[in-house]
Amino acid sequence: MPSFDRLTLELPMNARLKIDMLEVTRLTRDGRLDEALAILRGAAPRAPSSSSCGDVQTGPKRPAIDMVPPSPSTGPSWTFPRLGDADRLASSGRPDLFGDLGKSWPQLGLGNGLEGLTRRSGDHAPIAVPDGARFGEHVHAGPAGARAYKLYVPSGYKEEPLPLVVMLHGCTQSPDDFAAGTRMNDLAEQETFLVAYPAQAQSANVSKCWNWFNPADQQRDEGEPSLLAGITRQVMRDFRVEPGRVFIAGLSAGGAAAAIMGAAYPDLYAAIGVHSGLACGAASDVASAFAAMRQGRSEVPRSDTAGRTVPTIVFHGDRDTTVNPINSDQVMAQAKSATKLRTAVTTGEASGGLRYTRTVQMDENGRSILEQWVLHGAGHAWSGGSTAGSYTEPRGPDASREMMRFFLQCPPGA
Repeated sequence: MPSFDRLTLELPMNARLKIDMLEVTRLTRDGRLDEALAILRGAAPRAPSSSSCGDVQTGPKRPAIDMVPPSPSTGPSWTFPRLGDADRLASSGRPDLFGDLGKSWPQLGLGNGLEGLTRRSGDHAPIAVPDGARFGEHVHAGPAGARAYKLYVPSGYKEEPLPLVVMLHGCTQSPDDFAAGTRMNDLAEQETFLVAYPAQAQSANVSKCWNWFNPADQQRDEGEPSLLAGITRQVMRDFRVEPGRVFIAGLSAGGAAAAIMGAAYPDLYAAIGVHSGLACGAASDVASAFAAMRQGRSEVPRSDTAGRTVPTIVFHGDRDTTVNPINSDQVMAQAKSATKLRTAVTTGEASGGLRYTRTVQMDENGRSILEQWVLHGAGHAWSGGSTAGSYTEPRGPDASREMMRFFLQCPPGA
């Protein structure tokens, strides 16, 4: 595996500029302005230290700078963002520390290509909400900042404990877009469970990608994992949620973030779903992110889950040219502990015509613990999704329904 410095030297000049500028952005968010300015002057970024995926790291907390500044519409105080506010932060009057260079970052491609989800999702029709159901906007704030999220509450919710699934969108997507594409709200209405959709702020990533490749965003109680866990716990506090039936899933960057959450919070999430994503710790900077997406990682860090196998279901297209399908194997390898499991392999064809291979690893009770779906002929898109949302493959098996089938097999309180 080439070193960070060697890999950087082998990249074209425009790619090195992307790497440096994203590192500048990260350092600035962390309040490390001297280091950010040093990189702008030509110094190489410092490679982060390695650690087990999900381990708690000590160090300074990321400052909460992703807030809405005072304005005629928000009043004289800084406030936490709503869903639309995050996209307006860059033009809200907050100083641009790097002048005209900062304004050109989208043209330089910061975030573009990291997860492949860079096509603008466009405007979609409002999500239809059945009578008695709710699909409302909420905000969670913590030491690492604030994130908005939307929560679907089915009409069948009668104050009794329900399962909860947290859905993490891909780059350029939004909660509404992801809900439309995955049709998870429709399934929640049928099966009666809660669905939370955290929204990545554009101030945190220009393409609204979850920052799965940053070491600070791979650790328990740090960065974005602390925000996502905080959203989960906020829903659990505000609504009645079944003990042991809290799950998390995502697409691409969101899938990689879901893998991180499963590794960092095995006590919070009973199972995870990773669609077209990567294992926790697959990258530690932008250079290694591109390498992992292209060819996987030579050695995936161990997951510190105290020897427990976190039940994991994975979907990945075998013609995905954005995230190499080998990454799905690495997600599976990372999730598995020393527990002996029985393996069964089946093949089939979805009603839309897409063929698949399904590998299931079961415990002694016949319960599926690890499940991997290889989608033959599919690219980088949510299997069985609706064209009402972006990045979907309608011909494939219904990933949303299969994930929830896998999740809900978990006995309550387990």
